[in-house]
Amino acid sequence: MIAAQEEYERTMAYAEVAFHQLKSFRQSPVPRNYEIWYVYATGHNADLNKIINETLARNGKLTESDLDQIYDAYLSHGRTSERIDKIGARVVAEIEDVMSLIGDALGLTSSFGSNLDNANQILSMAADRDQVRAVVERLVASTREMQQANRALEHRLSTSKIEITNLQQNLEAIRAESLTDPLTGLGNRKHFDRAVDEAIRQALAQSEPLSLLMIDIDHFKNFNDTYGHLTGDQVLRLVGMSLKQTIKGQDIMARYGGEEFAVVLPNTTLRHAVGVAENIRRTVTSKELKKKSTGEILGRVTISIGVSSLRPDEDMDSLIERADGCLYAAKRNGRNRVICETDREYLSEIRINVA
Repeated sequence: MIAAQEEYERTMAYAEVAFHQLKSFRQSPVPRNYEIWYVYATGHNADLNKIINETLARNGKLTESDLDQIYDAYLSHGRTSERIDKIGARVVAEIEDVMSLIGDALGLTSSFGSNLDNANQILSMAADRDQVRAVVERLVASTREMQQANRALEHRLSTSKIEITNLQQNLEAIRAESLTDPLTGLGNRKHFDRAVDEAIRQALAQSEPLSLLMIDIDHFKNFNDTYGHLTGDQVLRLVGMSLKQTIKGQDIMARYGGEEFAVVLPNTTLRHAVGVAENIRRTVTSKELKKKSTGEILGRVTISIGVSSLRPDEDMDSLIERADGCLYAAKRNGRNRVICETDREYLSEIRINVA
């Protein structure tokens, strides 16, 4: 019930910003314009926000033409299934065109072969120079036709290769988007589930260490209740940005859900993972949160982190369960701290639960 109320308040806050923008720029509140400003308010589409901000900085307004172009470029084609269908249709059309051209070339090759056979027969019976010249001229014409067809086919295959490569890149971009949290730019829960499962499989197969960090923003609900959900989203972006600054290489970052994040650290022992977690915690705490609309300093964000390390023959669920247990131990012991599975704060709770 609380989550539903928070979601309602969040969407209403976005709606208020969208209507305010419509009024400010005296734009009609038609669905297209409302959707543009609503998405702008959420901050989920960084490219859309960037082009709007650049256009406003340059022209001071958005014309109907600007709105049309923004919608077509960043929203109307933003639905994954529609984009995949369109790319699939283009791939099919491209293959059909190439197959048609290859069919024409094969037909021409067959015709050229027949001409050669006929020329061979005529030459074997040729009685004078004129007959030989006529045969040679026909062969030259057929050869030129074949050369032109081959060049056309070569060019078409080359352009087709480029087009299909571009389509493959578009599909890869769509796949990446489907695995990305739009608010923070980190991997989403779907990405995390896939990545951690594969990382565990590889670690067990190669007998390498692997550690997991579960991260939760302290007092996140207070930010939403006190400053509004737009500020809450700013807090989530701040933590996401801090993770990107701190985590490198093969490590995997994801927004696990709500105000919770997860980091998978392949080939990393528990001791080193605790060091990484402390770096993340300090990076987040070092940043001041400022309200964009007023410039007001809202203080610093803190996070709590639980750390677990993979055990032999362990599965994903138990690894996450221990990291979660450490995270909640950090919460109950004052927040703004890192606790791992060997710390007494976590172990004492395990003993109490067992007893």
